[in-house]
This record gives sequence, structure tokens and C-alpha cells, in this order.
Amino acid sequence: MRLIAFATDYDGTLAHHGRVDKPTIAALEALKAAGLKLLMVTGRELPDLQQVFDRLDLFDLVVAENGSLLYLPATQEERPVAPPPPPELVAALEARGVAPLSVGRGIVATWEPNETAVLETIRDLGLEWQIIFNKGAVMVLPPGVNKASGLAAALTAMKLSPLNVVAIGDAENDHAFLTASGCSVAVANALDAVKATADLVTKADHGAGVAEAIAALLAEDSPLIASAAARKQITLSADAPEAALRSDQGGVLIAGSSGFGKSTLATALIEKLTAQGFQLMIVDPEGDYDGLQPGIVLGDATHQPTVQEAMGVLEEPGAPPLVVNLLGFKVEDRPKVFRELMAQAGELARSHARPHWLVIDEAHHMLPIEASGAAEPASLPPLPAILVTVHPDQMAPAALAGVNTVLAVGPQAGEVIKAFCKAVGTSAPRIPKAPEGEAVLYWSRLAGKPMWVEADRPVQDLKRHVRKYAEGELGEDKSFYFRGPKKALNLRAQNLATFLQIADGVDDATWLHHLQRGDYTRWFRAAIKDDDLAREAKALQAQRDPAETRSRMREMVERRYTAPAKT
Repeated sequence: MRLIAFATDYDGTLAHHGRVDKPTIAALEALKAAGLKLLMVTGRELPDLQQVFDRLDLFDLVVAENGSLLYLPATQEERPVAPPPPPELVAALEARGVAPLSVGRGIVATWEPNETAVLETIRDLGLEWQIIFNKGAVMVLPPGVNKASGLAAALTAMKLSPLNVVAIGDAENDHAFLTASGCSVAVANALDAVKATADLVTKADHGAGVAEAIAALLAEDSPLIASAAARKQITLSADAPEAALRSDQGGVLIAGSSGFGKSTLATALIEKLTAQGFQLMIVDPEGDYDGLQPGIVLGDATHQPTVQEAMGVLEEPGAPPLVVNLLGFKVEDRPKVFRELMAQAGELARSHARPHWLVIDEAHHMLPIEASGAAEPASLPPLPAILVTVHPDQMAPAALAGVNTVLAVGPQAGEVIKAFCKAVGTSAPRIPKAPEGEAVLYWSRLAGKPMWVEADRPVQDLKRHVRKYAEGELGEDKSFYFRGPKKALNLRAQNLATFLQIADGVDDATWLHHLQRGDYTRWFRAAIKDDDLAREAKALQAQRDPAETRSRMREMVERRYTAPAKT
């Protein structure tokens, strides 16, 4: 996760006794020269700020009046983001002799000990305005307006995510925007309460502390980026905090046999990343994430999403996870669309440092070991990615080289890690003995030894892609074939509806042959990708009544896959 913007308070942080020294200005200039965005978030009113500070030209945007006013120095445009103070409030405060009293575009300000008189006036007038303190200053603002809301408005205007922002401050009113940012810094002279919640406290005070934070941000191995990633890391399980994923530690590979929970694990990770505020793009070649909530799904079996549609959704940093469903494209056309998606995602990543994470399902198809024909192989943009695949050995080594965390599932989990190590040319670690029950084999190449983890399940149960599995065309390689004990038949079921039709018509010997061999169970697990249905089917394998098992199989399938109503 890159940090591409720096938001600083003015009084007590950037400035000392209202003035900014030359070394601090030089640090701001260095930050701008590095291509980063610079914002000021201050409680001062704009005319007062302009009078004491003549280098607002360095800033891309100023949040003034404690969040109620935006100012764009390049165009000198002012944008109020809060209603103006009620005239009756100002008149009542003046009548009570509250002084000094300053009235801005969206703020009324005074000093302690006038807070009691202000509070009584607000109460007497029946207003919902709030009081915010700042080292002796008393600021009166509309409800919900503070430095965090002002910063949010500024970032919306700039199409930036707060997770890509470093915020630095010193006082009570800075808490809000510090905690809303990707990384928070307190200068050495900050209040103890501010220091206690900051990711980093500078050794120097005031402007020298700001310069110190800028130097840390621009460093090759920035401690601020590490702090931001640590704050937003996610764990596979609440019981195993050491099994964690961080945005600064490379890509993640989820691999294993079909039907052993790769999509379930990916969904749980997507939920956790979304809860942390990350923006995600999910490339879904087979329509397995259509039911994701929250989520915006582009494309289905009959509609081909465009790259422009996808980028339009990602343009808004606060958009829910984007699912790009490629089911409407022919299989051979999907890698080309994927390459175009990755190229545009790379442009957005370079300019706005998002989406924060990519999730790529069926990654062996999207990032194959060899490009088909004359086409160039796709490359991943500079973003952390979760790659989900049955066949890591069929993936491009360049894609696997960026993976530092492997999550292996199923009975061959140890073999998955060995295959990965062979593909990237590294020694395989010792695999610990698998525990009883279902678990995920977690291996961080940076941390060392693999470990088994009982991963948290997702809150949501993704709805199965009804049309795809119930009525769609699964393809010859994923269809079920009724052949019988003597292989005298070759009846193809390309979906579940056809499967049930053929099951009703075949002879009892053929039906029981496939049931007792576990063929139905394997098909449900590998092709339908439904391990719950596979477990139910497995429970029937020991039974020998063809009529009873047919009936129960139909009930199991229809309970989970009710076809859409005809229109």
C-alpha cells in the first residue's frame, strides 16, 4: 500500500508560534518534487491563514475552518462543505459579551473559558451545533463537521483514498483526521492523548517534526508504509494472529484441489479487506462471485463488461468491491480482456495507488505459463494480488515470483507448497503434519515455517451461480458423463438440469455404479465447486436403493439450485 499524500495541521505542527521556518518549507518542497500530494488541514479561517503563511501554493488543497471550508490554491476557489453559522447564534453570543469572537464561512470561534457561555447559548437556541477544542481554542461547528469530514471531502475531490494518506498533528481536534488516515504521526510537542493513538511520534517538535516525517515517508524502506500496512493487516483466524496478510508483503496464492474451499477462503479475505476500507477489484472468469455483498458486479453470461465500465467504478475510491464477471466472453478471449484490465488498473495504481488489492480467480487461465499464439502474456500491475488457482504449476513464473504468502487447501496442501517452490526456484520448507478436520496450510516466505490454521469462514454464504450450474454450458471438460459399469454409454450432462434428467432415465446399474464409486461426489466438488453438495452426495454412496438415492439426490440438488423462473 503506497502513501501518496501528506496532510498536515498548521498551528503547533507545521508552524511554531504561527510561523513556518525555512527548513520546513524545504521539506515540503522535497515532498512535492517527489510527486506526492500535499494537503493542509487547519482550524484557522482562510483570510487569517493567508495573512500569516505565504506558501499555500505548495498545497494541492487546504481544509480550513476545522473541516467546513475547502480552498484550492491553484485556482483560489473556495468550496464551503458545511452550512454557515446561524445569525441568531452569532447575535446571541455577541449579546452575552463572548469575546474574542470570530465568524467564518462555517465556523464560530472563541477561546476558553467562553465554552460554558457558548454551550448555554446553543442549548437555549435549540441548535445542534457542536463544540470542538484545540489547545484553548473553542470552535463551534455544525454536527458531524470536523477535520476528518473536511479531509474526506478533500480526498473525494482529489479521487484519493484516506488509506493512502499520511496525517500529522498535535492537538485534540487532530484526532479525527489522524485516525481516518492510512498512517498517523504526532509531532514531539503533541498532546499525550494524540501521541498515544499515533502510529509514529517524531523526535523533533513542530516544523522539524514535520520534516522528519517527510524524510521517513520518502525513505527507500519507509517506516510509515510499514506502519500503515501493519495497522491494516488481516488475519486468517482470530485464534492465529501470526497468520496475517499485509499489503506491503507481496502477493498471496490460494491453491489446492477443486472443491476444498478456495473460493470460501477468498471470500472471507475479501470481507476482511473490505472492512478495513481497501478498494478491491475481483476478476471472476466463471461467475463465482456474483452474490458478493457488498459488491458491484459487471457482466454475466449474456453481457460482456467493458474495461471502461470497470475503470468508471474504480474511479470512486469509496466504491464497494468490483467484480468483473468474464463469463460472457469465450474462454479463449478472456486472457485478452484480462490484459486490458490489468493495463488500465496499472495506470490507476500509478496515479492514485488503487485499487488496493486485486483478486484473480482461475489465475492459471489469466496468467498462464505460456501466452497462447503471438499474444503477450499479461503482467500484474504494482498492486498486492490474491491469486486463486487449482494449478499453480501452470501459472507464469513471473506472476508467482511476486507471491510471498501461500495458502494451500485440501488433502494435497503440502504438495501445493512444494509445487510452488519448484516453480519459483526455491527450496521447499518442512511441512507440518496436518491436523484433524479442515484447515488451511499458511506459509509466509518472509516469516519462515508453514503452519496449519483453522481459517475464519466468511460471514456471507455466496449464492451459487444458478444459471451457470443449473442451466448453463459447463464445457466438455467439466461435464459429467454417464458411462456405466461396462463403459457402454457416453451420456453427457453439461449442467445440473441435464444431470437430473439423465439420472432419471439411465438403468439402475449405471446409476449405482457411479454413485458407489463416488463419481457424483467428485463432480460436485471439482466441476460444480460445491463441497457442501459433495458432502451430502458422499453420504449416499453406501446405499443400494436406486429409487431412494435418485430421489434424495434430486432433492439435494433442487434445494440448492432452483432454476430461474421463465419469463
